[in-house]
Amino acid sequence: MKLRTEIEPQLKAMLPPDGTIRYGGSADRLDATVSAMAKNFILALGLLFLLMALLFRSAKDSAMVMISIPLATVGGLALLDVTNLFTFQPLDLLTMIGFIILLGIVVNNAILLVDETRRCELEGKGRAEAVHIALRSRIQPIFMGTLTTVAGMAPMIVVPGEGSVIYRGIAAVITGGLAVSTVFTLLLLPALLRLGEKPRAEAVPVNQDDPPVRRVAAE
Repeated sequence: MKLRTEIEPQLKAMLPPDGTIRYGGSADRLDATVSAMAKNFILALGLLFLLMALLFRSAKDSAMVMISIPLATVGGLALLDVTNLFTFQPLDLLTMIGFIILLGIVVNNAILLVDETRRCELEGKGRAEAVHIALRSRIQPIFMGTLTTVAGMAPMIVVPGEGSVIYRGIAAVITGGLAVSTVFTLLLLPALLRLGEKPRAEAVPVNQDDPPVRRVAAE
């Protein structure tokens, strides 16, 4: 889109008065394709929210999991901009597909934390203890899954080659989005899980001036 807006006026200046510019291949359907991708992204968000609401039986838990998605989007765009500083990488259609793929990946870490926290609460543990246990038991698989994905995508970003131009955008979006969402999920989601936590009852100090309490034992 950027090249189109920059080059088209220059080409029109070189044409005769009756000359026209027509785009062929996928270029003539670019606007319609981008619009369709945006609709698919919104549809995927809605389906993902409904699926998790059915899984957790709670719209609140589903909304907490969905918080990782905007964080992942920011991370994907950030790494895409960084990649573009070193080599030209536009926001093309394949890169947009990467954002849709990212939706199904980044929620996995949040699902693990929320599910483990609720399971511990069902066992009778307090909210704070349940969150602590969930973090302690799930942080290793979360980091392992993130590191393996990033390690697999990194060569597609940094190693030049014939196919790297095509898939570099998808790799940058998935790598940046997953890395940023993982860090913020481990920092932000535990705080959100503790919202609504009931405060513990404080111990009432005994007044020394009060008369002693007699204990009557049943015979």
